[in-house]
Amino acid sequence: MTTRRVFHAMLAGGLLALARPGRAQSAGRVYRVGILRPTAPPVSASEAMATGIPAALREIGYVEGRNLVIEARWAAGELDRLPALARELVQAKVDVILAVGSPAVRAAKDATATIPIVMWGNFDPVALGLVASLAQPGGNVTGVLIAPDGTLAGKKIELLKAAVPKATRMALLAPEDPGFRLQVQEARTASLALGIDLLVTEVRGGDYERAFAAIAAQRPGALFVGAHTSFSRDRAPIIALAAKYRLPAMYEWREQVAVGGLMSYGSSQQFLYQRLASYVDRILKGARPADMAVERPTKFELVINLKTAKALGLPIAQSLLLRADEVIP
Repeated sequence: MTTRRVFHAMLAGGLLALARPGRAQSAGRVYRVGILRPTAPPVSASEAMATGIPAALREIGYVEGRNLVIEARWAAGELDRLPALARELVQAKVDVILAVGSPAVRAAKDATATIPIVMWGNFDPVALGLVASLAQPGGNVTGVLIAPDGTLAGKKIELLKAAVPKATRMALLAPEDPGFRLQVQEARTASLALGIDLLVTEVRGGDYERAFAAIAAQRPGALFVGAHTSFSRDRAPIIALAAKYRLPAMYEWREQVAVGGLMSYGSSQQFLYQRLASYVDRILKGARPADMAVERPTKFELVINLKTAKALGLPIAQSLLLRADEVIP
């Protein structure tokens, strides 16, 4: 495996200090952190504990059953449930709410003007009216975005075209989420510039089999799997179906490529979890969201799985391999 590690400028400062265990303890205080997500919960409690925010919080001293209670609410894809779930978190008197995706952030913001909200997602919070500005959020919402400007959808289309230069038609796998519109717009703009016919297929009710059958019927040359929490969670069936229909696919995270996806472009998921944990930590120690700039990543990784490319009979140009930060053999 060839790796050119990507370091974030912020890593040299606060993150290393935050990683020291024990820093979060405060004389018997038990903190309550609410998590609001639009997706279904993990398959098992052990999976929930081993990944994501709970794991990142443990790294800096917040341990469930000792000084931390996590109140998690999952909408299971039913976005209209988010407002009621957000109100449940308010009633549970959590100290901070971590909301994933713009619908969840909106629901949390509508439910409380006083409890701090840490957002995470791939959207424009200023355009959506969730913060006044990225530098000075001005209310009870701050957090971490996945992309610096927009959603990276355009760049992903460009890289997918470089991997599959003969593709004149591409499919875009989209979730049932109104917050996904910006990704579609950016993907359409990039596709138009590259002479690509972009076909958008929405996954309804989690029925991936039906969505992929519809995609295959249109005979696209490649597939762009949109950046969304549900697609990250459901990476196994998505990757299996992409292989079944022999679709070269672009994904959001390295973790999706490590288990068989063709390629991904974006920031580090683990790094972003750590940054979210640091925001929660600062707020629990008294920082005001209004004064905490919304953080945007500055470094991104292109990861390519050569085994998957070979299984698809897809030769990857040497010029693209040289641009990759990691090539999985």
